[in-house]
Amino acid sequence: MTPSADAPNDQVSPKTAAALRAAMTRLFDGRPQRTDGRLTKENLYKEAQVSRATMNRAPTILAEWDAHIAAYGKATPGEAKRDATIAALKQRLVTKTQECTLLENKLKAAHTAIAAIFHDNQALRRQLDDGASATVTPLRPRGPRRRH
Repeated sequence: MTPSADAPNDQVSPKTAAALRAAMTRLFDGRPQRTDGRLTKENLYKEAQVSRATMNRAPTILAEWDAHIAAYGKATPGEAKRDATIAALKQRLVTKTQECTLLENKLKAAHTAIAAIFHDNQALRRQLDDGASATVTPLRPRGPRRRH
């Protein structure tokens, strides 16, 4: 085998190097054809339809793979989107939980106030019922009004 001009250390054919690079591009773009799309070297050689030993004879391509993984992480675009959605939903859950706690506290306060008013109302009704036969004393004496 003759090494390619752009990769003097690679001991793979140009066709194999192209297959590995195409597989790498598909995996990075989140559109795998033969694997589950996880960014692993196992998926790289399976996606390129070469053996692991063949992939390991292409250190330049593996260095590109490692550099991309180091720069962007192992999350595929779909996984990154999913993770962002999960983070947003967790934040919404925290916000809604805080709102529910606040409303629950307001409801408890309203319940307490309503119960106090209800008991006061019952006491006033009992007081009215007990004093129904009592005589009401007017504050002003009855009689013609005097004007000064």
